Amino acid sequence: MSIDLTLDRIQRLAHYLPAYTRPTCHIAGTNGKGSVSALVSSMLSTSTPPLSIGRFNSPHLVSVNDCIVINGNSVSSEVYEETRAEVARADKEQGVGASSFEILTLTALLIFERAKLDVVVLEVGMGGRLDATNIIPDECILVSALTAVDLDHQAFLGASVSAIAKEKAAIARKGKPFILGGQAHTEVEAVVTDVVNAAGGELLYALPVLTRSWDAALDGPTPPPFSLSAASFVPPQPMPVRFSMPCFEHPVFALLPLYGEHQLDNLAVAVSVVSAVLMNPAWASIRGRFNNAAIARGIKNVKWPGRLSFHRLDSPPLVILADGAHNPASAQTLAAYISHLVSEIGDRVRPIPATFILALSHSPPKTPRDTLTPLLTLDASQLDVSVALLPFTPPEGMPWVKPVPPTELQKVVESLAPGLETWVDASETPGGLQRALDWAAERQAGKDGLVVVAGSLYLVAGFYRLGT
Repeated sequence: MSIDLTLDRIQRLAHYLPAYTRPTCHIAGTNGKGSVSALVSSMLSTSTPPLSIGRFNSPHLVSVNDCIVINGNSVSSEVYEETRAEVARADKEQGVGASSFEILTLTALLIFERAKLDVVVLEVGMGGRLDATNIIPDECILVSALTAVDLDHQAFLGASVSAIAKEKAAIARKGKPFILGGQAHTEVEAVVTDVVNAAGGELLYALPVLTRSWDAALDGPTPPPFSLSAASFVPPQPMPVRFSMPCFEHPVFALLPLYGEHQLDNLAVAVSVVSAVLMNPAWASIRGRFNNAAIARGIKNVKWPGRLSFHRLDSPPLVILADGAHNPASAQTLAAYISHLVSEIGDRVRPIPATFILALSHSPPKTPRDTLTPLLTLDASQLDVSVALLPFTPPEGMPWVKPVPPTELQKVVESLAPGLETWVDASETPGGLQRALDWAAERQAGKDGLVVVAGSLYLVAGFYRLGT
């Protein structure tokens, strides 16, 4: 099965289901859109009295229903299955032939509609113009946003960053604000400006978010220093930030618990989305239900697992950094963060043991070399790197997603880092990830080191399914 991007099927099927009317924040981008959606929904959930907030992300992490969230909790399996069955039945009766993702999207929208939610935060699946989420009526859109754009899914979205940006910016709606986040590629701004202007949208640039020093009066006691010890692991401290919003007289001082410098750009987009919602004249009565402290609390409380997420295992005793980096840009971000972590450890003897447990999706024209290069060319004087290579379990409802064979990855590793200690699981039998973790533990042999599970969010999902 392949992906056939079109809105024809889902528009036909939606006609036979209850109309969607929920106020919606629509978020696209290559990297960061999930983090932004998590931040937006967390901030919007802090009003007094509370608003009811829905969030749709894709792909799911552990189970398919965890991509549909209401007030911070995944919808129950029962609600998901009943609603999906209703959508699938309509699809069959009308002979539409909708894709799995189209049925999933309509399932989420129907769940949100029946819950009569105050706001829905909707993450685009892939692209924007022809993504299933782009059937939301114009009148429902509160604000659209675009995070960092880079090369990914070129076979479907175009061979250049400009072409991909054009597809993603096409979620812009007439008369509605469109937030543009920070971009690594200078050509994105001009492309997005043209698309948003043609749609009659209002282009806004993300509000600046600045780092600041830890302030005990605002932030509480300074946390203990970061430690990689599996016996007494201490995670990195959250990042103190400062920003201003037009709806508040004074700046907001917050602690950002999502790791990596790139999260400053994601927070800037998220803050701007929330600001656009609260500055909407139709939402004037809602604005008073928020204040600086509520926004700061929403940021501090955000949860977004599988993206630079730390975990400490007891058996085997390991410190794990799980990250869904799956393309060259996100792999570069992960590599930069690992380098930053090493610099934070202080006077510890180097190199530090680091084992990468990796699986990649087959997604041409993106190649394994493109994604692995940033991770396997880190400074050898700082990190003693080894690599475990294995397949991932294909995600439910996405039969077109296939892992790159580990033996093929091995050839890439050998060419990028000759002589690197490598463990390869080509057996395709259950338990490969646990075997890789055991191998990492044997290699580190009680030393304080780091294990990085990355290369695919589907591998990260497998890590969480282990119940660690």
